[in-house]
Amino acid sequence: MTVAPAVPEIVEEEIESAIESRNESLPSLRELGPPDLVHLVKRSVKSGGQQNGVYHHVTGTDASSSASLAAYVNTLIYAPNDKTQKVASGLYCCYNAFSRLDMRVEVKIPGGVESYCIDERGDKRVASDALWLETFLCGVLRAYSYADDGSGDSIRKIIGVRRFDPIMNTEVEHKFLEAAERLFFKGWQLGSDPEIQVPNLVSNHLTTGLMNYIHTTGRYTSGINLFEKLRTRDIEVSSLLARVLISADEEVQAIKLLHDAVSELPMDYSLLTCQAAFCQSKGRLDWALECAKRSVTAAPSEFGTWAQLAEIYVGLEEWDLALLTLNSCPMFTYQDKDAPRMPEPARVLLPILPDTMLDELDEPSQADDIELVHPSLRKLHAAGYRGTFLKAYSLLTEITSKIGWDQLLKIRSQVFVMEEEYRSEKQTGAPQQTSPNKNASTTALRAQSPSPGINGKAINHQGGKSEDEQDEEAPSDPGTLVGEGSLNGGPDSAIIDADRSIERPEHIVTSEEAKAGNEDPDPSHSTYTHFHNKRLCERWLDNLFMVLYEDLRIYTIWRTDMARSAADTSSPSSPNNTYHKSAEEWEILGELADRLHHNQEAVEAYQHCLRVRFSAKAMRGVMGWYEKQGRNGDVLQAMIRLIAWQYRWYSEFSPDLLRTVRKLIENEGAVKVRSIVQATSLPQSVLDLTHRYVELCATFRSSGSDG
Repeated sequence: MTVAPAVPEIVEEEIESAIESRNESLPSLRELGPPDLVHLVKRSVKSGGQQNGVYHHVTGTDASSSASLAAYVNTLIYAPNDKTQKVASGLYCCYNAFSRLDMRVEVKIPGGVESYCIDERGDKRVASDALWLETFLCGVLRAYSYADDGSGDSIRKIIGVRRFDPIMNTEVEHKFLEAAERLFFKGWQLGSDPEIQVPNLVSNHLTTGLMNYIHTTGRYTSGINLFEKLRTRDIEVSSLLARVLISADEEVQAIKLLHDAVSELPMDYSLLTCQAAFCQSKGRLDWALECAKRSVTAAPSEFGTWAQLAEIYVGLEEWDLALLTLNSCPMFTYQDKDAPRMPEPARVLLPILPDTMLDELDEPSQADDIELVHPSLRKLHAAGYRGTFLKAYSLLTEITSKIGWDQLLKIRSQVFVMEEEYRSEKQTGAPQQTSPNKNASTTALRAQSPSPGINGKAINHQGGKSEDEQDEEAPSDPGTLVGEGSLNGGPDSAIIDADRSIERPEHIVTSEEAKAGNEDPDPSHSTYTHFHNKRLCERWLDNLFMVLYEDLRIYTIWRTDMARSAADTSSPSSPNNTYHKSAEEWEILGELADRLHHNQEAVEAYQHCLRVRFSAKAMRGVMGWYEKQGRNGDVLQAMIRLIAWQYRWYSEFSPDLLRTVRKLIENEGAVKVRSIVQATSLPQSVLDLTHRYVELCATFRSSGSDG
């Protein structure tokens, strides 16, 4: 039996200040809510000992009743680890996102257990069985939502969170799916992923959690049974059922289902998106294009439909239409998950479980490492993109990786109005030509190259960020960075070479600038002869071009420095000139190469980082490369270390790592996977942590777990 992760303790300055902060934050919670809060009041065993308050957060505990939460608190009360203090009372807080109530279970020593709930005004209410059912479902969804993907990003966001697997066996799975069935048609109340503007029946946090669970565990039959029952109540569920059928390799049945559903709901964008994605996966981009166009027509205010259409145009190498479609995407402000807002603690205790100790995983304080990062690497704005901006930037970098920066600038100048021609044409006063139905959106949907018409303005859907906020996201003038010195602290020659090889993008006229009436004294001159077939670029897309320029510039400097260093090292007449970087810098460069779709260079940077010190993000990046190469033995070696690192930071559950283990077992068989793990020369306690993931796959009877 694998031991539970250690218990972190965040010590309060004032007792119960964490509870007060949670109470104050309840009205502002938007979606699933923060991780569960566990608060303890401890008293010294000495007579007259002083009391203090400690707390930590947790996900994945069974929140189906007050008894199960009280049981968790009791494991902390009677833990033999701390002999100098004893627990006087404990409080478990678990948020019910359906009813917007905070469920509370208070354990007093002595005095028994009291359960109740707190509403947004701070008033007490009675905790009913119906509320506990909602709370249980929310707890499982939060466990998947707040789980780490193996890179450590989620772990670093909130300090001191114990992450447990919420579904350890088929009995709990049955309870989870039954709760999901009963509450399915209320799922839209939970909100949705940041790329979705309006949550609906099939696009919300409940459906996201269900699909995540099904794909993580491979329990496709359970998912099919659930969605079959729900489909009899609402045909819109067909899109979810079709996606599970496709994953379960039941493609013929899925296509028949989609055909029947689309016949009844011809303008359901979820069904059309599913059809388009399937056609994409089969290489039939011509079929996918027609489905994607209809999907955009059905849901023009959703980012996902436009992004899929742009992705298909990229696959078809219709670069101009891909840019026009990208320009039409509705952009939303990124809303992060509900995170706990806690007062400054007196101190933080982060114990290490002996079973997870491994010398190579020890990470020194990164504070000094961050100070060594070159300023130009700290200013890469693309690293902070999330939600719709991240997806749009990924599409832009994919185009660049396929056609190159110079060709991208050429196409950009062909489809968007450039500042120089805009100002020169304003002075010529060309006669107006109008075509009121012509704009970037309709051009992309009709799959035609831009043709004569008015200077169509794409509707500004960005809705999230003001111009001032977007200006802050734009990088500083690239020209001002030329004299900063190379990334390795050497001469400027690499930067000069980079600036020569990467042309800085010219300024284009954005829709906001064109709409500013003070630049055009004559309203009749809204269309100009030399660019009447061009479009106005949205401000956010103009910023993405500048951010991409800076990414490419820094990447080129790095690769030039690396090549020069390698040449100097190999030359017998030159001194040994090793290319030095801190671990943090290598990690940033690896992420940079990943963003630009230079996979081999990303792995190279991550490997350099791992030679300096362990990094979960770098190890996750290298493991992904091993997976693509089919190097299963190397994948397992990376997996063992990532699982141990996760346990070290109180996480026994990562859906992404579990999914990878399951796929390895499907390909290699459980016996071979266990043998490779056991043959690794690491402490047995560390290997047992990976064995637990293998046993979990056997519990769910995953393919290959029998042999």
